[in-house]
Amino acid sequence: MRASDLRYQNLPEEPFVTALKQQTKAYFTSHAEHRLADGWVFFKSFGLLGIAGIAYMALLMSQNVVQVGLAYGVLMLAAMFLAVNVLHDAAHRALVRSTFWNRLINRVVSLPLGIDPDYWTVRHVQYHHAHPNVEGFDLDIEPNPFLRQTPFQRYAPRFRYQYIYWPLIAALSMPYINWVFDWSDRLGKTALKNEPVLQGIQGWVVFVVSKLAHLILFVWLPMHLLSVHGVSAWVVFSAYCLSQMVASFFVVALILGTHWAQVEFFQPNPSGVMPHSWRMHTLRTAVDWIPSWQWLGYWMGGLNLHVTHHLFPHVNHRHYPALARIVAMVARDYDLPYRQIDYPTLLRLQKQFLQEMGQAPNE
Repeated sequence: MRASDLRYQNLPEEPFVTALKQQTKAYFTSHAEHRLADGWVFFKSFGLLGIAGIAYMALLMSQNVVQVGLAYGVLMLAAMFLAVNVLHDAAHRALVRSTFWNRLINRVVSLPLGIDPDYWTVRHVQYHHAHPNVEGFDLDIEPNPFLRQTPFQRYAPRFRYQYIYWPLIAALSMPYINWVFDWSDRLGKTALKNEPVLQGIQGWVVFVVSKLAHLILFVWLPMHLLSVHGVSAWVVFSAYCLSQMVASFFVVALILGTHWAQVEFFQPNPSGVMPHSWRMHTLRTAVDWIPSWQWLGYWMGGLNLHVTHHLFPHVNHRHYPALARIVAMVARDYDLPYRQIDYPTLLRLQKQFLQEMGQAPNE
């Protein structure tokens, strides 16, 4: 199975698509704008990078457990915010124009989290974005032992409690990508085995060196330096693991329900052609949510506006609030299934979804 094996209806351009294109073009023209990052995005990015750098230096100079915990916590949270504000846009080539610089920036920014940016980019862009909520193609909803995410997946009694234990899954998501998904992809155990990612000996070198650099810089070096102050290796490793889990939970919990909250799931038919267009599919498989504090959306890289992001993946997140207003207007004019909700509603619908998926099919 490859992402390219599934296709959408090649229909004449739907009226809402024409209107969306016209309104979007008018927005960019009237504001003399381009789709990529601007100076303020880079200012935010370098600010986050500075916070991460200061936290890392503080970590290496820590002298007790409290200092270690605080330094790791700030470092990993800054790294996670760098991921959603920088790595994510670069993966979509929405940060800068150069493919080389997008990939290089992602390789550097991903180091504190440990994930391989090339494999994650293919999973995210070519599978999840191309086919959201499609069984067998969206790798974000693959069958797994922890969550039942579609009505087409096998039921197990433990899923009855997934609406309770989902925060633990959110906390383990990034570490799981680092140590399970990445290595499974690298060893050819997943759908990505047929994708041209980090090929040959050079690919292995880049992959292994990146993983070693992560372990040396963020685990071994702190262990080595802090042992002088009597901070045990076990304390350092525990703080490292806990900080990664906290950072993972904080971000994943804010976007997890955007593909669960009263959305639709699909199985491709034998012909491999979906019954609707890709843009209509996007509207039916995600929601946007609006935070009470507007600054939160800014620091989340606009990922709360998830439908908008899926409709405009190659546009930098700085444009999402304006584009979301355009999407809402066009959707209203053409009576389309686009929704903007608040976070409490997202959590309520997410809980409802997990409870429904946790029921045995015959109940």
